[in-house]
Amino acid sequence: MKFKAFSRLLIGACLLPACWAAALVLWDSIILSAGAVGGFTVEAMSLLGGIVAFTFCWMALSHPVKTYVLGHELTHAMWAIMFGAKASDVRISEKGGSVRLTKTNIFITLAPYFFPFYTFIVIIAALITYAFFRPLPCLALWMFLVGFTWAFHALFTIETLMQRQPDVKAYGRLFSWTFIFLANILVILLWLWATTPMEFASLSASIAYRLTSAYAMIFSSFVSIFKFIGSLCSQI
Repeated sequence: MKFKAFSRLLIGACLLPACWAAALVLWDSIILSAGAVGGFTVEAMSLLGGIVAFTFCWMALSHPVKTYVLGHELTHAMWAIMFGAKASDVRISEKGGSVRLTKTNIFITLAPYFFPFYTFIVIIAALITYAFFRPLPCLALWMFLVGFTWAFHALFTIETLMQRQPDVKAYGRLFSWTFIFLANILVILLWLWATTPMEFASLSASIAYRLTSAYAMIFSSFVSIFKFIGSLCSQI
């Protein structure tokens, strides 16, 4: 195994407790958001409604594969441009797609799995509307569209990761999966913070507590294992 591949595997393994902590932080945040004023806001409920609506469409209708592939390749291109690369020759089909890039890195390669392209389009459209109409009209509708497009991103990402992807293989499956999981959880936490009465201080406290607890548990487990091995060796 090459050094880079081994180091990524090691980093991925080290990030597993962080993934567990992130899942607990998300649960804490949902509870905090609901309990802050006795329930979710209309905007948060609209966001949830959009997620549920697309999930129903996903189960009942055929999947819009070409739409996903288009967003996937455009996300590669957009992030490449952000990092100073050039993108060209975008190709789309129901079997997959491709885009020619002059350089790449982990963010460019894995961007489609953590960056919800169509949600980004909705947010940009909302910001343009807000520039001309204040307050933003039909905020609940905008939040519904955010939830709808994010569910599109999440479900297609899960389905795609269940298949063999060159993007994921490039940085190792374990490292890529942990990176993608943490990035997606971060996006959800930012939305909860922006659309609910949850305070940033509460979110920060939850993150600090869950991360500390997760890694402290792993450390104590390793200490116990080494002590047990040491006791066995002393008896030999």
